[in-house]
Amino acid sequence: MTSLTRRLFLSLAASLVPASAVAHHGWGGYDTSKSFTVTGKILKSTFENPHCQIEMEIGGKHWHFVLAPPLRMQARGATRELISPGKTCTVFGYPHSSKPDEARIEYIVLDGKRIELR
Repeated sequence: MTSLTRRLFLSLAASLVPASAVAHHGWGGYDTSKSFTVTGKILKSTFENPHCQIEMEIGGKHWHFVLAPPLRMQARGATRELISPGKTCTVFGYPHSSKPDEARIEYIVLDGKRIELR
């Protein structure tokens, strides 16, 4: 494969990658030395790639929690309906180092069932 052909191929391949895959983040921004557990009602939820997410208000603070990808959530029994707004849940996770209202969640407890997300 010539250099020009290789560049064209790579350019074409890159254009086929979904934006969500390019935008995916690593977990390095979360402080694993500061784990916490909170319980509250889900205000908003999304069940889509790259990660499911829920929003909750805990002690007067609005939180944005990053969960697992939808396929992993479903494989472990956490359905769209299970994380729907109005449900009460407990989350265990790590706060983001620079976003004070965000955390990544390791496990979630819904309807008395602990579901590992990682």
